[in-house]
Amino acid sequence: MAKTTLSERLKNIWKYFTTYEKVWFFGILILAFVFAFLFPEEDVNGVNGAWIMVLYLLDTFLNILCELLISKQSKWNFIVSVLVEITEIAMCIVLSYRFATMATTLFFWLPIDILSFVNWHRHPDQQEDELTRVRKLSGWAEVMIIIGIAVWTLGVGYFLTTLDIGTDLFHGNELLEVVVCYLDACASAVGIANGVFILLRYREQWLAWYLCAILEAAINVLSGQYVLLVLKFGYLTNTTYGYIKWTKYIKSHKTEEKSLL
Repeated sequence: MAKTTLSERLKNIWKYFTTYEKVWFFGILILAFVFAFLFPEEDVNGVNGAWIMVLYLLDTFLNILCELLISKQSKWNFIVSVLVEITEIAMCIVLSYRFATMATTLFFWLPIDILSFVNWHRHPDQQEDELTRVRKLSGWAEVMIIIGIAVWTLGVGYFLTTLDIGTDLFHGNELLEVVVCYLDACASAVGIANGVFILLRYREQWLAWYLCAILEAAINVLSGQYVLLVLKFGYLTNTTYGYIKWTKYIKSHKTEEKSLL
């Protein structure tokens, strides 16, 4: 069998995405660069603002690529997701903030990405190998998850407020730091629920991701990270798109799976 050339691979990748997906991807990316120019990042904790902005733009690029691959039910989203986690850990370290998110990313998201890749690989669609079979969640499980998120938010949020870790990001505003601690705790809890849903291939991961995007956007506004609002706008639009795609797939594949994984 003849090897595929680099040019052919790039053409295949280009054809893999629909016109809407390509417009969405490049639209968000261009908008992020415009915001980076209009709202340049200040130096924080002795780190040059230009390098912080590079992290923001890299985070945006990797996240929107990952989002598209998830909406297309592609297992390869988890490989991109690992790069996302590394970038976001670097952001937390540089800015000395969002330690709940950093811990969740390090000890939950990185392992769950690997497990999810393996699980998705085991459940390809019977007609289209590039697709992974997905399904929907039962009502009682949703109630338990909501209770768990509330408990996690209050417990972890309070713990974060007791930590004496200074950062220049909030310019000494202690109330703002406390609010962000609780928002961060809630976002990390919703993120964990989202990760479990993705691992188990549940459609409700899009609903969790929608809420997570709103919480993240609130944190970005309070932290003055306006360029990252472009990414959150991209999340909200693609989450709607992904939810609709997965719902259509589930309705067209009526067979219920018995196994948990």
